[in-house]
Amino acid sequence: MDNSGKEKEAMQLMAEADKKVKSSGSFLGGMFGGNHKVEDACEMYARAANMFKMAKNWSGIILHLILMCFAAVAAGSAFCQAARLHMQMQNKLDSATSFVDAGNAYKKADPQEAINCLNAAIDIYTDMGRFTIAAKHHMTIAEIYESELVDIEKAIAHYEQAADYYKGEESNSSANKCLLKVGSYSAQLEQYPKAIEIFEQVATSTMDNPLLKYNAKEYFWKAALCHFIVDELNAKLAIEKYEGMFPAFSDSRECKLLKKLLEAHEEQNNEAFTEAVKEFDSISRLDQWQTTMLLRIKKTIQGDGGDLK
Repeated sequence: MDNSGKEKEAMQLMAEADKKVKSSGSFLGGMFGGNHKVEDACEMYARAANMFKMAKNWSGIILHLILMCFAAVAAGSAFCQAARLHMQMQNKLDSATSFVDAGNAYKKADPQEAINCLNAAIDIYTDMGRFTIAAKHHMTIAEIYESELVDIEKAIAHYEQAADYYKGEESNSSANKCLLKVGSYSAQLEQYPKAIEIFEQVATSTMDNPLLKYNAKEYFWKAALCHFIVDELNAKLAIEKYEGMFPAFSDSRECKLLKKLLEAHEEQNNEAFTEAVKEFDSISRLDQWQTTMLLRIKKTIQGDGGDLK
């Protein structure tokens, strides 16, 4: 098929998709298969976009991306309509499911509306006592705030709520996963006491678990870094406490690095601090969060140059 043929087929798909979206908008359409029509329309828009791509019609691709966005919004609206109808008929579970479907449809096109729909689903699930699934959707909302809306404080709030629900259902592993997100973000926002409390709490809960105790050293390491930023003496005392609580921490590379950094900090030795970090990083790569915390510590050394190189 030549390029003109691909464009023609794409336009035909587009016309069919438009008809499906329009027919799903009526009350009867919403009651009898409207959601499926919108889903079919989304698939048709995607196929049409690929056709335009094969024909190298870039203006066509842009047009179809816009139309796919429209289809996502239309799908979200249709699912919301279904959710409200289910609620009117006292079908709570079906209503919650439809709100979740609406949230998933809205995610890329309208993140805030996605959050509104997921919150509506959460209200229903908590009213039904289904806290584990409510926690899962709080995590989804937190991820939207992280990646789409870039509102870290709101992401923290939803991770905290998810952790509370998981704890209540004794899903401790899932709760800890959420808490670690809260701890990391709290430290980034310079809320160090909160971060320390969380890292210590998770470390304590994992160090006696044969399957998870290896991770405890990482959480004590993160807590110690937060202590170090606040005060050198705090860090020294914290490290001693962690060694007493979890002897394996003493032999970890993280603990040995912390002691080298404490010594360099006491001597206000910029070069020794940097060299210790570089040596550690050459074997165990530091992630962005760890690098940020170490830079904050290093900046408290007189004459610091502002990097770890």
